[in-house]
Amino acid sequence: MVKITETILRDAHQSLAATRMKFEEMEPMLADLDKVGYNALECWGGATFDSCVRFLNEDPWDRLRKIRKACPNTKLQMLLRGQNLLGYRHYADDVVDSFVERSIANGIDIIRIFDALNDYRNIERALLACKKEGGHAQVAIAYTTSPYHSNEKFAEDARRLESMGADSICIKDMSGLLLPYEAFDLVTTIKKATKLPIEIHSHYTSGVASMTYLKSIEAGADIIDCALSPLAMGTSQPPTEPLVATLRGTQYDTGLDLELLSEISAYATTIREKWIASGLINTKVLGVDVNALKYQVPGGMLSNLVSQLKQAGKEDQLLAVLQEVPRVREDFGFPPLVTPSSQIVGTQAVMNVVTGERYKMVPKESRAVVKGEYGATPAPIDESIIKKILGEDTQITGRPADALEPELEKVRSQMAKYYEQPEDVLTWAMFPQVAEKFFEKRFAEHHKIDTVIGSIDQAYQPV
Repeated sequence: MVKITETILRDAHQSLAATRMKFEEMEPMLADLDKVGYNALECWGGATFDSCVRFLNEDPWDRLRKIRKACPNTKLQMLLRGQNLLGYRHYADDVVDSFVERSIANGIDIIRIFDALNDYRNIERALLACKKEGGHAQVAIAYTTSPYHSNEKFAEDARRLESMGADSICIKDMSGLLLPYEAFDLVTTIKKATKLPIEIHSHYTSGVASMTYLKSIEAGADIIDCALSPLAMGTSQPPTEPLVATLRGTQYDTGLDLELLSEISAYATTIREKWIASGLINTKVLGVDVNALKYQVPGGMLSNLVSQLKQAGKEDQLLAVLQEVPRVREDFGFPPLVTPSSQIVGTQAVMNVVTGERYKMVPKESRAVVKGEYGATPAPIDESIIKKILGEDTQITGRPADALEPELEKVRSQMAKYYEQPEDVLTWAMFPQVAEKFFEKRFAEHHKIDTVIGSIDQAYQPV
């Protein structure tokens, strides 16, 4: 039997619609999703936290609590960027501990933890915090290809993660790079190295992900990540229903009810149609882009590159940028292209092309990668690149978070004016400027309600 983790509440709309699904759009399907019998509902983490606060005027913690209440029978899963949590920098250990504790307290069962460089020193604190709180700690290996990556290396990583205390392992293929027969060999190799359950996560970007899932299952994969068909394929995950149908009656039968899935999909179709009509889903992200195999550019990264070139009036140079991306990636030690390394490599590639000179302009994030502030890159960075970008500065070799002072108390004092719940401190820690605007609006709304209630109380005179 193969299990399915459903991504329609998180990665599906993050991949297709810039993470813009509102809770009010989720709510009508939650009770039925809870009846399906999924391994888990991936519903939180990733970019959902940022999007809730920045664009949707929703408290992400309140969203999680509402989903938990509506789905009492199904495990809830989130994606966590290791020491980066849900932000874009490394946070101090006290913030990591508190964030994990609050996530589990508010309803998360499974935390998928990954590091953009596969530097597992950056996931250890979150893993230990998850285990301490009784959560399931799934560690993801970011899949990529390079002269420094191999099935044997990934199997070695799996053994290390098992020894660190991981409860399961996810092969995280964020760009749709993992081809079917390569997946069979990879899963076979990892299965020999560890007894932990193996989950496969891929995107349909290059058009092969459903075939990759099938070969992974034949090699022994235990769980696959899918999205209900209206929000599947393209830069999202493979569709749930066809895989359920394909496996039905075999030794891998998921046991899921296709009729119930069809009913939920009928509702999800209305969301898709509305998003396409409004332009929230660009039809370009719904197709197959085989260039993903060549340039290793995830869908979200591609849209960022196009946007940056458009702002610079250089849209005609997209091909040159796509060709520059692998070169920058090699210069930076072959990092997997996933948040935040994908944005960093992509932005540097744009600057190299637009300025006409490689590394004439170097953003602070690129400098941070070369310096080691994100951790150790898979391959050593060439001395000429280090010299060009860092000058006389030296690289960091230790765990980056070891250099960070505790942050929570400082953050708590900064946002004391807006404090309503313990989780507010963590929201501020993630995105101080965005959180302040969100809290100011919430404060004004609550103050307005209090004023109205006060007026009613004054007007009421008991007889």
